[in-house]
Amino acid sequence: MTIEETALDGKLQLNIEGKIDSISSSDFQDAVLKSFQKSNEIIINMEKVSYISSAALRALTLGNKTAAAKGGIMTVINVPPCVSDVFRTTGFDKMLDIRQ
Repeated sequence: MTIEETALDGKLQLNIEGKIDSISSSDFQDAVLKSFQKSNEIIINMEKVSYISSAALRALTLGNKTAAAKGGIMTVINVPPCVSDVFRTTGFDKMLDIRQ
């Protein structure tokens, strides 16, 4: 998995590529949580994510809680079908701010 960070008009976008699994999820979680030290509005671009595990869902939960605690926003964009299916099955499609 790779993470590219891009600043956009006061927002911070994380472009994720590859699998977010039990091995890479700690890097993903660190990137999400550290991004809130730079901006209160985080965009997670999942366009190139090919797999997401339960460990990645935990990282998204922590990111969502961090956003709420800071009065910020975490938005997930460009969710591919394989990730969208996981979100629907787990109820994350109702918990996260997801935009296509």
